Amino acid sequence: MPATALRVATLTTLAMLAFAANSLICRVALRDTAIDAGTFTAVRLAAGALVLIVVLRLRGLAPTSGGSWPAAAMLFGYAAFFSFAYRDLTAATGALLLFGAVQLTMSLWGLARGERPGLRPLAGLTIAMGGLVWLLLPGLSAPPVLGAACMIAAGAAWGAYSILGRGGGDPVAATAGNFVRSVPFAAVLMLAGASTAEADLAGAAWAALSGAVTSGLGYVIWYAALPFLRPVQAATVQLSVPAIAALGGIALLAEPFDARLIAASAAILGGIALAVLPKRS
Repeated sequence: MPATALRVATLTTLAMLAFAANSLICRVALRDTAIDAGTFTAVRLAAGALVLIVVLRLRGLAPTSGGSWPAAAMLFGYAAFFSFAYRDLTAATGALLLFGAVQLTMSLWGLARGERPGLRPLAGLTIAMGGLVWLLLPGLSAPPVLGAACMIAAGAAWGAYSILGRGGGDPVAATAGNFVRSVPFAAVLMLAGASTAEADLAGAAWAALSGAVTSGLGYVIWYAALPFLRPVQAATVQLSVPAIAALGGIALLAEPFDARLIAASAAILGGIALAVLPKRS
């Protein structure tokens, strides 16, 4: 394998592992430590902002040279709903709901803007939405309603964040600027819950790891690989994130993986693949 191809493959793999690790880290922190969801969110965003400030300084750029307040608000919304969702959801279910909601939000936005995707993408979108409905139908293995609603809101916020970031210039500078601007929102959330806030060293360490490494540096790594990937390749590799999170949840957190989740995963990820991947010529 040529050196450039090996580098791109390594960077892409590391980025997907980092994105999946966010689900595992958040879940284990909120399940096994004393930290609450609001504090986890605040520490995560602050740690991400700090590491990205360092990255920009090394490149000679100001911390807020990119990004915007609307995008920062969506980034905060994603991080906050993500944390509150993982109080109740398994890593696999959360990652699947998040990924499905992100892709559906962006697809529905395109339809609302007048895009005409054709029969194949519409079929994929319908199958993916059916998978989400199947996952959320009442039953013994259905995820908790509030947790699922929070994760779907997190996915919608991340989809809006992605839409706002299209054509936003240097993606690393934009991400850094958005992380920095998200900190005041996180501070307000933390202050609002100060009377019931809890934290311990382990929980804070997990939150800092999520913000600095699997979020901040994870995005830097992904954006380093992205210019070398065709859109179809980028869309394809991101389908691995829920699967990695599910395997990690089973292997590392001893979480269950039942028939409903398997069927919903196949429908959601298969539908998204049908919608975003072009036909072979």
